[in-house]
Amino acid sequence: MFDTFHHSEQLMALEKQAMEKLSSQLQVIDQRAEQNQWRVLNSFRHQQISDAHLQGTTGYGYDDFGREALEAVYAEVFGAEAGLVRPQLISGTHAITVALFGVLRPGDELLYITGKPYDTLESVIGLRAGGHGSLKDFNIDCGIVALDKGTINVEEVCRRITPKVKMVAIQRSRGYGDRPSLSIRSIQSAITRIKAQHPDIIVFVDNCYGEFVETLEPCHVGADLMAGSLIKNPGAGLARVGGYIVGNQDLVAHCAERLTAPGLGKEVGPTLGMLPEMYQGLFLAPHVTAEALKGALFTAASMEAVGMMAQPLWHEERTDLVQSVTFHDPERMVAFCQAIQQCSPINAHVKPVPSPMPGYDDPVIMAAGTFVQGASIELSADGPLREPYTVFVQGGLTFAHVKYAILFAIDTLMEKGMLPVGQAQ
Repeated sequence: MFDTFHHSEQLMALEKQAMEKLSSQLQVIDQRAEQNQWRVLNSFRHQQISDAHLQGTTGYGYDDFGREALEAVYAEVFGAEAGLVRPQLISGTHAITVALFGVLRPGDELLYITGKPYDTLESVIGLRAGGHGSLKDFNIDCGIVALDKGTINVEEVCRRITPKVKMVAIQRSRGYGDRPSLSIRSIQSAITRIKAQHPDIIVFVDNCYGEFVETLEPCHVGADLMAGSLIKNPGAGLARVGGYIVGNQDLVAHCAERLTAPGLGKEVGPTLGMLPEMYQGLFLAPHVTAEALKGALFTAASMEAVGMMAQPLWHEERTDLVQSVTFHDPERMVAFCQAIQQCSPINAHVKPVPSPMPGYDDPVIMAAGTFVQGASIELSADGPLREPYTVFVQGGLTFAHVKYAILFAIDTLMEKGMLPVGQAQ
């Protein structure tokens, strides 16, 4: 089946139908990628990046001008004053944690204004048991303001901001939630209105999965601080580890002293031969993000065509890479993820099964045959085994790979008789 599925007339017709639907949207994605590529290229030129910047350091990492220039490029590309871009930031969750602990102090309050944050952050904040040294342990409280029909409830946010509230936090992507992701336009509107009443409030944005999907980033529209992972969009599949924090210069300095040590800050931190992949990853990021975004649209159009529930719908506005498919059945969910794994370049022979995972209450199934372990810019399909049994499909280094994998997964479900009645005919 693996060698012949793509010759099926039914699948060829499905692919053709999806591509015809998506034609105009794919052109828009290409146009945005060109704008983003120009912004990145101009920053490399402006910062006068040379081959000398690619060498890096070991040990303490003193006088690493390649690291300093990379952080200047990140700051410029993302519309910020300063940047902290390090291989020592091991994930998006870690980068966010450093940002929160770097800025907040005992007695402060953090207000998440996009509902409960992503699962792995609940232990960081102290919203669930487990872990040691959460914000709650340091007497830093966290309040939650739910979204109102998918948008930030600015009136409620402003009502909840007291003198204790030092920072409001926005999660741009949906994570494992059933809410929509937030567009830059909606983030800008919320920031403008909140700061009109509370000009001293610090606005932090979790930017994971959102980089280069639109032509502006949160710091371009008023965010004071934001963070993300290099094994998501900005690393383009080349960065093997790393995270970034960008924003106002004084806030980034606080974060640097939390990552390293007070008094050392940004002055230390070896790059260990990783600068070439971090620079090149950022340079390729607009293109690779566009390929993954095309794959998300194709996933939505194809899965909708065979009777699955997809969010966002194929024609809806995109502001991140996350595409969900809801199966309402654990067996179908598992079969889909296993098929995606079979169509992976790495570990295609491995069969993923639902398993416990740190930071999650439910077993998680994760199809991720990636070159970099856990890289969300590479094609993966995962989700917690809980109702309504939703898989979150994200990434894809090439559009062609995503197409093949989704068609193969559909073919697998057809063979197993797992598609809704009438859709597999």
